[in-house]
Amino acid sequence: MKKEIKFSLVFRDMWQSAGKYVPTVDQLTRVAPAIIEMGCFARVETNGGGFEQVNLLFGENPNRAVREWTKPFHEAGIQTHMLDRALNGLRMSPVPADVRRLFYKVKKAQGTDIARTFCGLNDVRNIAPSIKYAKDAGMISQCSLCITHSPIHTVEYYTKMAYELIELGADEICIKDMAGIGRPYSLGQIVANIKKKYPDIPVQYHSHAGPGFNMASILEVCNAGCDYIDVGMEPLSWGTGHADLLAVQAMLKDAGFQVPEINMAAYMKVRSLIQEFIDDFLGLYISPKNRLMNSLLIGPGLPGGMMGSLMADLEKNLESINKSNIKNNKPLMTQDQLLIKLFDEVAYVWPRVGYPPLVTPFSQYVKNLALMNVMQMEKGKERWSMIADDIWDMILGKAGRLPGPLAPEIIEKAKKEGRQFFEGDPQENYPDALDKYRKLMNEKHWEVGEDDEELFEYAMHPAQYEAYRSGKAKVEFKADVAKRRAEKANANKPASEPVKFQMPKEPQVMTVDVNGQAYRVTVAFGDDKTAPAPAPAPAPAAAPQAAPAPQAAGAGKEVLSPLEGKFFLTKGSSDTPLKVGDTVKQGDILCYVEAMKTYNAVRSEFDGTITAICLSPGDAVSEDDVLMTIQ
Repeated sequence: MKKEIKFSLVFRDMWQSAGKYVPTVDQLTRVAPAIIEMGCFARVETNGGGFEQVNLLFGENPNRAVREWTKPFHEAGIQTHMLDRALNGLRMSPVPADVRRLFYKVKKAQGTDIARTFCGLNDVRNIAPSIKYAKDAGMISQCSLCITHSPIHTVEYYTKMAYELIELGADEICIKDMAGIGRPYSLGQIVANIKKKYPDIPVQYHSHAGPGFNMASILEVCNAGCDYIDVGMEPLSWGTGHADLLAVQAMLKDAGFQVPEINMAAYMKVRSLIQEFIDDFLGLYISPKNRLMNSLLIGPGLPGGMMGSLMADLEKNLESINKSNIKNNKPLMTQDQLLIKLFDEVAYVWPRVGYPPLVTPFSQYVKNLALMNVMQMEKGKERWSMIADDIWDMILGKAGRLPGPLAPEIIEKAKKEGRQFFEGDPQENYPDALDKYRKLMNEKHWEVGEDDEELFEYAMHPAQYEAYRSGKAKVEFKADVAKRRAEKANANKPASEPVKFQMPKEPQVMTVDVNGQAYRVTVAFGDDKTAPAPAPAPAPAAAPQAAPAPQAAGAGKEVLSPLEGKFFLTKGSSDTPLKVGDTVKQGDILCYVEAMKTYNAVRSEFDGTITAICLSPGDAVSEDDVLMTIQ
């Protein structure tokens, strides 16, 4: 009989690899007892990654969710683990050191046992502080090798990285095959090398099913000495998700490994609850294509977790391109055509920006950059014409050292825009910030929470936390769910049945044109029961009155949104927003449009004075909406 192999259920990643959201806290606490009853899991991934952020997006407190969700596993003796993005913490951009330090204290207090840390650039300098912070907080530090396939990312490259992390104090190593494109034989060699030098260091393998390699990879890493395997469950396994528990157990049992037995009655309970959560609302954000395995993913190497959100958001990008196509009398593009163009552009972009491993956030950066290039070129603009600030930070070295060299065209663009490359410790670029957020919370009369957990949440996700506290996030989420449910219901109606139009019940923000001047207005809709009777028609006037002149505050040149997303004046609450009357110069940052998990800076194309700000922070915007006017 071969060695024992233990299983970890990656419940958090199962959902985020399928779609945009994870279950609510009430749903999570309902499914936890059945997961425990299955009796086959040594570990469960409960939080980390985008868990906190998506909780905020649907208006729930993520701290309550983590505490209540992890509690039953602790009581059952099952370890819980979270995903940590090193320098980026839980978000898509770098985090100050004091916020990172508080992160581990909070999550340990909430019940998380293991911190799985990865740097999207595989820069050990970014991971080193996380090892110390995790161990200081009493957590197990598990450090990840982000697996990708390129001329740079060899067996020797990953072996050397693992040795460095272990020497720095890592308790465990995770082979993080986030796109499932690791080649089985090479992965086996990496694990064998680790186990030969450090036989007592536990190794855990995490992979996605997408391209079809991962069952062979699981067998190879187990033969090489791997200790834990991450698995998913029906109906969320395979596709952009993970290999299914039942298939993995059967394969390893046949190969002679000791594997835990599965309580199938409990398995069916969990399976049914997952389907119930999908039917409730989560399925509204899951593309049916995410269930499919696709060898096309071998080429771009995009990770499963990102593909889920990509397919959910791709419709918006397609709509934007087709709006332009209609304007220019060009044929409409299909989603499959856009996907192929995107994959081709990823293959072009990736080596030219230094081969960053395609894992969060850098997979998003590479994908976003490729998608922006496709969108701009389809609209007749130049490639590289829109690069978000966070992506520039990656290119310039502010987020860590890139594995490969930059292409001359990227270096030339940076020089042309006066951007400076950075060679030092990335953390130096992001000064401590907790005192600022404490002050802001005090001014708003917000409690910092048990173990400073609310302070941590605000500092980690400023914009999303404010939207959650104001109630705006919950309102927008409920409205989006209602809209998607209506669309789904209408799509299932027979073609002969007319679709009934319903007037909005809540006030709607719209952009209206008055004599050539755009204004942002709020329109309230009455219903038939309460609407006042129509007023009698007035007597004809002697002469028509001239239309009122546009207000001086709205005069000037329009600043248009370059894409669809959400409008923000700043990236964080501690930043100072622009206001009407402020003077700006060409090239100054005016505001941001948050889309695809990145903040895209909107810069002024001319000098002048701001005469109008047409939206409020957090407002949804469409491409070409008027954001500001400058005179």
